[in-house]
Amino acid sequence: MPELPEVESARVGLHQVTKNKLIHDIEIYWPNLIATELSVDEWHNTLINQTIHQVSRRGKYLVFELDTHVLVSHLRMEGKYFYYPSEDIPEEKAKHTHVIFKFKDETELHYHDVRKFGRFELVQYADVDQFFQEKKLGPEPTGEEFDLDAFSVALSKKSRVIKTVLLSQELVVGLGNIYVDEVLFDSGIYPERLANSLTESEVTTLRENIIRTIEQATELGGSTIRTYKNTLGESGRYQNYIQVYGKEGQPCPNCGTTIEKIKVHGRGTHFCPFCQPKEKD
Repeated sequence: MPELPEVESARVGLHQVTKNKLIHDIEIYWPNLIATELSVDEWHNTLINQTIHQVSRRGKYLVFELDTHVLVSHLRMEGKYFYYPSEDIPEEKAKHTHVIFKFKDETELHYHDVRKFGRFELVQYADVDQFFQEKKLGPEPTGEEFDLDAFSVALSKKSRVIKTVLLSQELVVGLGNIYVDEVLFDSGIYPERLANSLTESEVTTLRENIIRTIEQATELGGSTIRTYKNTLGESGRYQNYIQVYGKEGQPCPNCGTTIEKIKVHGRGTHFCPFCQPKEKD
């Protein structure tokens, strides 16, 4: 699943290629992607003749800012966008292209989703804050927004395991399976430690590593694991710096102990049993 660095990389590309584009038509091949109380035809007609003024992001959500509404796009597992100048538009739609945005200047933006899990939601500007509040999204993982004291208090109230808490997006947004494994390794925290068992120093270290890891991964365009590429067809480079995710059976880069993989609430989880002991001394 694309995590915050990958979504941010997609946002940068989308903003670059769609800013000030007028939507001339939309072809919808898989209506279930459209999550709205409107009919698909009403959704389609609302978007026609609207201009994309900016593409922003909240957590893992892409936000297309239009004239009267925002179009919120969640990529879920395999969603991605491909932009085509008029001279490069494919003669036949790709098998997994399910929505095509056609612009007045004859360029196109294709939404591609192998698993069809992605969703589009149309929200009026007045309802945007409420929309994201209902998603129970935490702060962005930046030094300015991700407050240490608030994070510490919230963790102290969570009796679930730390990996699950970080994946929930409630205390901080943007972390998925890859980056949770990485920040827990960097912080020396076993993935199944209860969140409320973390010490003050561990919480401080964890917050610092979340901010640092997401910032570094974003600068590198995210991680290309399996199929991820951004809107411009570029691969991310952070996978070259991954320390434990996907490396079960290999030696820990810190101590040489064999990296192990377990399931944590159904999610494959990678850790070093020496650097991330089950019980804190």
